[in-house]
Amino acid sequence: MKLVILDRDGVINYDSDDYIKSVDEFVFIPGSIEAIARLNQAGYRVAVATNQSGIGRGYFTLDTLNQMHAKLTRALAAIGGQIEIIAYCPHSPEDACDCRKPKSGMLLDIGRRMNVSLKSIPVIGDSLRDLESARSVGAQPILVKTGKGERTLAKGNGLVNVPVYENLSAAVDALLKEE
Repeated sequence: MKLVILDRDGVINYDSDDYIKSVDEFVFIPGSIEAIARLNQAGYRVAVATNQSGIGRGYFTLDTLNQMHAKLTRALAAIGGQIEIIAYCPHSPEDACDCRKPKSGMLLDIGRRMNVSLKSIPVIGDSLRDLESARSVGAQPILVKTGKGERTLAKGNGLVNVPVYENLSAAVDALLKEE
């Protein structure tokens, strides 16, 4: 089975240091929705693993998060795309949970739910914690420069053997060329 796991904020939609707290703030990065649909059309299953500590911090509710994901689902459906699983961690860093990236809980959950080994599965993110989480399960970390990607790249930590692309669309182009 072909699977790609994506981070959400900074990969699919614009990110903010002040958190994405409303459906209105949940704005797609140009080309990201189309890139997901292209993956689907090439036979890939797509999942999302996203830290959403804004819930644990009280910045927005689970209902608001569900509305954001419904907006994403509708936009994808309109162009023939879909995300099969959206795993999210609602905890704040202080909660010391096993799901918050860089820990592996969400990725392992996706692997179990889809009944697939995560070895060498592409995991596309914009932060070091995305890359570390991917590595912890034997997946292939991929960095995009959108969101926090430029800052991650500038720090230079944890980037050995990590392909870097301008955005999700460019990363998908590269994945599809490898086939």
